[in-house]
Amino acid sequence: MEEITALLSKTKTDMAEHVARLERDLSTIRTGRASAGLLENIRVDYYGTPTPIKQMAVINILDAKTLEIQPWDISSLNDIDKALQQADLGASPVNNGKVIRITLPSMTEERRKQLAKNISKMSEDFKVAIRNVRRDIMEKLKKAQKASEITEDDLKRYESDVQKATDAHIAQIDAVISKKEAEIMTI
Repeated sequence: MEEITALLSKTKTDMAEHVARLERDLSTIRTGRASAGLLENIRVDYYGTPTPIKQMAVINILDAKTLEIQPWDISSLNDIDKALQQADLGASPVNNGKVIRITLPSMTEERRKQLAKNISKMSEDFKVAIRNVRRDIMEKLKKAQKASEITEDDLKRYESDVQKATDAHIAQIDAVISKKEAEIMTI
């Protein structure tokens, strides 16, 4: 019985991790506003080690369209510049020898709609991942019931708990996605 409780707890944790990963992934999508999250997945070859920009520099948001990257080690400025150019952010970095500035252009209506479509597809992928977690726990619960480790009433109760958790996490995904879509479609 304790292992079933632990299994249910792990299932809810796994579902919550999928929602958190979606939120992280969405933070790297450009919405027309400057955000440090845009640089989240960019790595710079720093002395032979791929290093995230945020570990190498201060990232300032000067205004709604401008990011400023000021490296702690000025000798890494050109490496950061090269990594930003390869990242294809949709804006060219400007290196003045001390800092790098990135001015983000306004997004077109077509680009906004394409991003909204991509985000919708991304949400479906995460919903499928949550449903897969549900399927796995349901199979384990049915095996436990067949092995007489839990009663049929326990099985129904556990299945109901798992379904409630699944519904709650899918609702969280829907809320996160609708918020991001509204952010993207706002000019």
